[in-house]
Amino acid sequence: GGASSSAGVVSTGVAASVNVAVHPLVIMNVSDHYTRLRAQSGGESTGPIIGALIGRQEGRNIEVFNSFELVYLIVKGFVIVDFEYFESKAEQFKQVFTNMDVLGWYTTGTESPTQQEIKIHQQLCKVNESPIMLKLNPQATASDLPVNVYESILDLVNGQPNMQFVEVPYSLATEEAERIGVDHVARLQTAGPGTDSSVVSQLGAQHSAIKMLHSRIQLILEYVKAVKEGKLAPNHEVLRQACSLCNQLPVLDTPQFRQDFNDQCNDVMLMAYLAAITKGCASLGEYINKFNSVYDRPFGRRVRGFIF
Repeated sequence: GGASSSAGVVSTGVAASVNVAVHPLVIMNVSDHYTRLRAQSGGESTGPIIGALIGRQEGRNIEVFNSFELVYLIVKGFVIVDFEYFESKAEQFKQVFTNMDVLGWYTTGTESPTQQEIKIHQQLCKVNESPIMLKLNPQATASDLPVNVYESILDLVNGQPNMQFVEVPYSLATEEAERIGVDHVARLQTAGPGTDSSVVSQLGAQHSAIKMLHSRIQLILEYVKAVKEGKLAPNHEVLRQACSLCNQLPVLDTPQFRQDFNDQCNDVMLMAYLAAITKGCASLGEYINKFNSVYDRPFGRRVRGFIF
């Protein structure tokens, strides 16, 4: 049943077999994917927008944490997913999020699920036996979240197995970092670019306080220098206050403080080094792949063996 666009595609009267929780980051990623491609194409149609959903599944409970975009080819009007690219991206995510797997895929559109989406869904069944599909309607004007989640079932029609979608109720699962990001985006979207979120206001207040502290310390330093050089007459009250302020600083110069400070500095530098190494490894891997593609000939196989 269903609308004419989804005739034979969406099954009605069938209860969902899983419970799905979606994190806001996923919806933001899908929206960003759609908006970016539309902007790059000048508002013209760019073909289907598809990507993979990653998360965790425990029994009948599915929690979708993140997503990444997919590359595809259109052959004779059919969408063919580039599984070489898919496996590469999935492996990269698996290295970072070891406890997460590919649970399904996403797309956008104003209609109910179509036969084309059934074909794409069948391709993703190679990765997950029972993937879910998340569909975002970017043209929706209702106040409800324009997202639908589906799972697939096999039904016999005239003795032949026929894949259909079953709509799955879902809930939103958020963490503190996501709530801050969503609050920031929501305020900018509803009130325009001139309105700041609570995060921006807090960071702005901290920046102003640090800037004011720096200017006052600079003023004290210039005054002490001027007194030392004889340009200004010494004001003993001001000098005593400056000396008292300076005498408070060595309180922080303890072995425990120095150890904690050094540990934090080392952690920050380690993260920076790890990011640089990861970027370098990715660049080197890309270079090796291109090198092997160019020299993948009888004499080139010796070079390939030498590199690996």
